[in-house]
Amino acid sequence: MSLHPNTRVQSFRYAIRGISEMLRTESNARIHVIATIAVVSAGFAIGISRTEWLAITLSITGVWCAEGFNTAFESLCDVASSQYHPKVERAKDIAAGAVLLTATGAVVIFLLVFGHHLFALLIQ
Repeated sequence: MSLHPNTRVQSFRYAIRGISEMLRTESNARIHVIATIAVVSAGFAIGISRTEWLAITLSITGVWCAEGFNTAFESLCDVASSQYHPKVERAKDIAAGAVLLTATGAVVIFLLVFGHHLFALLIQ
């Protein structure tokens, strides 16, 4: 059973609204914007390979997805328990930790992709 075309369009509108909300309300998302622009700009400036672009694209996408899931999860936790609860705190900390792990992996990928390029520029 397929969705009616207007329903598909509306689904995209909801998704774009969600991304806009995340960018507007989450300071970490704005940091990710800056990092994304910097890395993509560096990739074009240095001329990284197709394989390197694949790694960079996957890592950027992973970080953005982790941040989005974390933001949504924290919002749901706040609705489920408006007062402090240790299990809610634990769940939020674990979700934030997942973002940190993803971002750390992205930094490692950045170093693997750009490290030799930057080293070559430094020794010239």
